[in-house]
Amino acid sequence: MADFAKSHTPRFTVEVHQNPYLPRGARETHAVVTVTATGSGGRPLPADGPRAAVVLMVDCSGSMNRPPDKLRHARLATEAAIGALPDGVAFAVVAGNHRAAEVFPGGGRLAVADPATRAAARTAVRGLTASGGTAIGTWLRLAARLFATTPAGVRHGVLLTDGRDEHETPARLREALDACAGRFTCDARGVGTDWRVAEVTSIASALLGTADIVAEPEGLTADFTAMMTAATGKEIGDVGLRLWTPHGASVRFVRQVAPSVEDLTGRRTASPPRSGDYPTGSWGDESRDYHVCVRVPDAGVGRELLAARVAFVVRDPADPAGPPAASLGHGLIRVVWTDDLAAAAAVNPQVAHYAGQAELARAIREGLELRRRGDAAGAGARLGRAVRLAHLSGHEATAKLLAKVVDVEDAATGTVRLKTTVAEVDEMTLETRSTKTVGVKKKPSEDE
Repeated sequence: MADFAKSHTPRFTVEVHQNPYLPRGARETHAVVTVTATGSGGRPLPADGPRAAVVLMVDCSGSMNRPPDKLRHARLATEAAIGALPDGVAFAVVAGNHRAAEVFPGGGRLAVADPATRAAARTAVRGLTASGGTAIGTWLRLAARLFATTPAGVRHGVLLTDGRDEHETPARLREALDACAGRFTCDARGVGTDWRVAEVTSIASALLGTADIVAEPEGLTADFTAMMTAATGKEIGDVGLRLWTPHGASVRFVRQVAPSVEDLTGRRTASPPRSGDYPTGSWGDESRDYHVCVRVPDAGVGRELLAARVAFVVRDPADPAGPPAASLGHGLIRVVWTDDLAAAAAVNPQVAHYAGQAELARAIREGLELRRRGDAAGAGARLGRAVRLAHLSGHEATAKLLAKVVDVEDAATGTVRLKTTVAEVDEMTLETRSTKTVGVKKKPSEDE
């Protein structure tokens, strides 16, 4: 197991940001855990099979013919994504409507990318036609069956839809997501404006991928190519964030807060003794931040306590039920009780920043929902709060999106007026991207 971890993974470094001091009687501590993976580039392909596998799921329902060039751009984007596949990556293409069909290679298997298979796959994609309805759960279940045929440690789906999941119940889609969770990650994209944001974002959330809107079909090729590059750049899948807490302590929540907000609290699986694992998906060269809140027993002023031990762990994908998981990196969350009110009142900058980012995402989501319900006053208050939080955190991209939904009179105070008319694409873009975050701004040094 140690040999697997050493030879097949990037190097993980873990930093813990917190104010460890608590006032007398306090029982809750917050920390931001920054995890950086480096050194994954340039590794040779494993001799015993593909390192990564990708399944492209393309919406071929009847609505893809409205307008006619939508499916044409989807075909071109899929061809470009196939062309971006490195040699040695396992892959397949699935066409989805109210059923799911294997477009390439067929036979319930995956092909291995090389010049010949990429050319054959592109030829198969050119024959895609649009008809029927939409049942996304069937696409995901077929992808899961295909992934089950490969030993690849990194398994990544890319899903494109332009419509609403109207040919299966929400419960059936949820069942499919539950069945696929942990078996592969998935990026989901909605093209145009006829799809439901909640459906697309729920797919990405459940399967630890990204969600976004591609407003115009012409933008699909660039987006698909970028997703493929990112997916095939991953070196290790199924990394878990493991939290150990001492007797009497408990985890209140675990949230990914960068590069996007994702609540992982309910996804804990027990890893005794006194530990739990939270899924983080696949990793390449990248950095992510996690906000951890732990409830601790009051040990009294002057006492110090190890509140939690944070580790990032992985099991050998060839033997998931085998030896204990290998640790990729770890950090410590500690607390000290004090009567020094100034020390206890200090707020760590990273913790404050990401608490604000999570509130920003909530304010946008709640504000848009109130707007849809016709509650102008409530919507204005929540979206005004979002404008202020975006201003304070320097989240310029979100500020620009908010300005398409409200007229900003004073960003610093969050004073806004709802726009009378808002383009549907602008509202959907704001909602879809509301969970994207920005990092903490570093203070310039004295020499700058």
